[in-house]
Amino acid sequence: MKFTKSALMAALFAATLPLTASAGLFDDEEARKAITDLKAKVSKLEGDLKNLIDTKTDKSATLDLISSQDQMREEISRLRGQVEILLNEIQVAQKRQKDFYTDLDARIKKLEPRQVTIDGQTTSVNMDEQNAYDNAMAQFKGGDYKGAANALQDFVKRYGASAYASNAQYWLGNAFYAQGDCKNAITAQQVVVKTWPDSPKAADAMLNIASCQMELKAVNNAKKTLQELIKAYPGTAAATTAKERLKAK
Repeated sequence: MKFTKSALMAALFAATLPLTASAGLFDDEEARKAITDLKAKVSKLEGDLKNLIDTKTDKSATLDLISSQDQMREEISRLRGQVEILLNEIQVAQKRQKDFYTDLDARIKKLEPRQVTIDGQTTSVNMDEQNAYDNAMAQFKGGDYKGAANALQDFVKRYGASAYASNAQYWLGNAFYAQGDCKNAITAQQVVVKTWPDSPKAADAMLNIASCQMELKAVNNAKKTLQELIKAYPGTAAATTAKERLKAK
């Protein structure tokens, strides 16, 4: 079998073309240096092959030329394999880096406060406290009053300065009441009135205290609580209810 000079050069060029095209895909300095070195080796092999073609033109040298060509093509194939490995490693590293920053961005967004409206007031709430409050209230609405009481107590301890704290304390009292625990219900609602007297829930908390006192047969205490409610929070729906209860006694 005999090869012409032009045929050999064309075959070699075709074998190395993907290498040249792939090298421009990456910006990583070390990888580019490694690829450049490999390209230099391929270029040297091309030069050696060209010299063989130029110097061995007689028929007796054809077999040597073919053997040298095969060796060079094997070397070129090996070098191209190394380039492919480098390219794959770079792609994997780039994907990992992208995934890392995507995950980091998601984590940061979870920690960022968001604007919410609580009892008509707009305020900032962190996502962790928002989720804790929502989970506690979901238990309450689902009828798990014991679980809700535990979750609400934990919320108040962890997020005492939260805009949801007064509401959490109020619903804690309701969770106790729903379990038939009037003593703890009264204590919880008294905390609302004492700690957050300006909360929209304070008047309702006093009304709930009076209801629990009636159930405990502490009629005089209930009457006093209703009177204090009317005086402290006139004009509220709770005060109107308190007046009606006093008239009924």
